[in-house]
Amino acid sequence: MNFPEKLKEIRKNEGLSQEQLAEKIGVSRQAITKWETGKGLPDVENMVIIAEIFKTTLDELLRDSAIKQEPEKPVFISETIYDIDCEKHFDINIGNASAMTLSTGADEKLHIKLSSETLENLDAMFKIKLDEKKNKLDVSCLNKNKLSRYEAEASLKIEIILPDKYSDHCEIEASVKLLVIRDLHLRRLEYDGNAEQVLISNSSGSLEFTAKTDYDITVDKITGRLDINQWKAKAIVHIPENNIVNVINKGRKCNAYYVKDDNVIEYENLADDQNELSVSGISSELIIDLLPYYI
Repeated sequence: MNFPEKLKEIRKNEGLSQEQLAEKIGVSRQAITKWETGKGLPDVENMVIIAEIFKTTLDELLRDSAIKQEPEKPVFISETIYDIDCEKHFDINIGNASAMTLSTGADEKLHIKLSSETLENLDAMFKIKLDEKKNKLDVSCLNKNKLSRYEAEASLKIEIILPDKYSDHCEIEASVKLLVIRDLHLRRLEYDGNAEQVLISNSSGSLEFTAKTDYDITVDKITGRLDINQWKAKAIVHIPENNIVNVINKGRKCNAYYVKDDNVIEYENLADDQNELSVSGISSELIIDLLPYYI
């Protein structure tokens, strides 16, 4: 069961009309209709509000499966913490996972937390390898038990917290179903790999995504630059209309379209010299889905 189906089902189970749910969230009834028919997704803050209303989690709302009713399962955790004492270029290779959360934190440490509801002995199955060279730190998540890609994408979650004080440039190579970027503030992030669903909130800097597969990105606001670099693929960026920035086509045989209420429209770029959304690569397509105004 996908998100539109889940939202409709749990709304009806709670005895709420579309108008009543819209009032609780603070959006229009048309927005609820759009979400329930799969024509758009809520922004990150509205997604959080929905999860709170129905007493569930973002992961459960977005996971493509039946809504679970059984008791909550125990979560197994393995965390690596590494002290950072100067500005670093982080080069991180994660491999495969179900979900990954990326943020910057207040302390002067790098945190990498692995969690799973089914993999009990995470310390024995995975090893975080650190290789420090002057102002660069290479980080690898080694799959010691040769867990298959399918198993990792079904059971492993990863949280990475970079030290805000010492984070400048971060490169990440991974393949996940859900990528959550929140409270991330650094000069540049380069993400190389697959991510079916991307949620970005309260983040700033240059964010670059590179893949040969499709992206579905929901962002509350672009502060800096968001660059989608793809080869023969499509990216949909859901963004509130009042937070749209300059859209620039830097690719070869790439196209960019604006969509509002499921209709392709013409849209004039705003005068914004600091922030931009761009598409690059070869034969790719960028669809900017303009959502109702964000407050």
